[in-house]
Amino acid sequence: MEAQNSCQDDYGRISPPSSQGFLNTIASFKLRPSAFILQTLVVIYLLWIPTPTKAQDIGLSTDQIGSLSTRLAEAAQSSWELGTRAQAILELNATQYSVFSSSSIPPSSNAAGDYSMEPFWHIARSIMGQWNGTSGGSPQPLMPDGSAADPASNGVTILMANWTGLAARDSASNSSLNYDYAAAAKSQLDFLYSSSVPKTSDGAISHRVDQLQLWSDFIYMVPPFFAYYGALTRNRTLLVEAYNQCKLYRSYLQDEKSRLWRHVLLGTSGIDEGFWSTGNGWAAAGMLRVHATITNSEYANTLKNQRKDLQKWVEEIHKAMYAVVDDTQLFTNWADQPPTAPRNFYDASGTSLVAATVYRASLQYAGKKYKYIGNAERAWATLFNSTSSGSSNSSAPFVGYTHFTQEGWLTPVVNPHSYGEEGSRSAEGQAFVVMLAAARRDWIGVNGEYSAGSPLLAY
Repeated sequence: MEAQNSCQDDYGRISPPSSQGFLNTIASFKLRPSAFILQTLVVIYLLWIPTPTKAQDIGLSTDQIGSLSTRLAEAAQSSWELGTRAQAILELNATQYSVFSSSSIPPSSNAAGDYSMEPFWHIARSIMGQWNGTSGGSPQPLMPDGSAADPASNGVTILMANWTGLAARDSASNSSLNYDYAAAAKSQLDFLYSSSVPKTSDGAISHRVDQLQLWSDFIYMVPPFFAYYGALTRNRTLLVEAYNQCKLYRSYLQDEKSRLWRHVLLGTSGIDEGFWSTGNGWAAAGMLRVHATITNSEYANTLKNQRKDLQKWVEEIHKAMYAVVDDTQLFTNWADQPPTAPRNFYDASGTSLVAATVYRASLQYAGKKYKYIGNAERAWATLFNSTSSGSSNSSAPFVGYTHFTQEGWLTPVVNPHSYGEEGSRSAEGQAFVVMLAAARRDWIGVNGEYSAGSPLLAY
């Protein structure tokens, strides 16, 4: 049943959280209890090592996938890094719960006891263990942050924990784990609509708390949270709002000539008008998640036009980005500038994310002959190129790989905490390459063959 539950906020926009119908929907958003059975050794194993059969499907060894995932777990500390890691876990090892699966919404109540989900639930518990909000209290983000958007990247994790009854399962053996996931998710939603977060006159929600400022990163953090919340609570208004935020951000950040997205606009400080490669990847990946969520919701048919727009906008990014890639098949940090330009360098991180979105677009709606698959395949072959005949092992699974250290760190990468500088160990870069491996595995599984002329690793 479609909820009719909107009212005007201070900016003249539809504001779902303040409507009575929406509150009634939230009130019915109950936990689903189940017995708690958790074996410590299995938990430790799953926190660090992915399911072997999944690794074999990708074309990388179990040791290699384990190394990539372990480096990601070690590095992910900040709000958006945890949110991105959570999505990488779903896409790699718990695909039936990812929005890219047609059966993902709503998630099965059995998910709370699914061992492949334990690293995901570990993130949910760690966030709730430090959350300062209360049910009915003033709106609070899921994590303290100068960004209004980044904490919301964990919103899907918290929503899934609530829906599947994780608190009831956990608290059966440890009462301190009886977290109110529903209250935390609603508080994060209300916070984004509150006066604490600036908005443009036409309704774009600021990426920052201290000033009205739009970042391309926002598209991965907030719209997928809105969309998933709407799909679970049968609130079409929130699904439309997810689309609207993508539309508004595109209207501000996209360059009319190149179709690339600028990184940071508006505000009084920290403005970056450059075409940041990772920022374009964030935008494409976020819009794909919104598209997938709408497609797998009960409102797919009534939101056909919105889905078509999202498809078009993702393809715009693919076309614009691959128009500026050079023969190395790696994007530079500022996509339209050569690596010799000031503050510029090759970036395997953004390259991985954009390529992952190509495979996802092909699977989701574009089909086997999607024109940018060849670009993604060449990026894959470049990233996983090995120039050594030396053998890898469990402690050094990437011996001789050009774009990985022996321990599995992707390289070269932008510093995720200072986007104008080259870094060395990037949590988001690790997540992006895991997402790339998962997306390509799924693409191979559907198509059963490789694109002609695209060099590939031996399987």
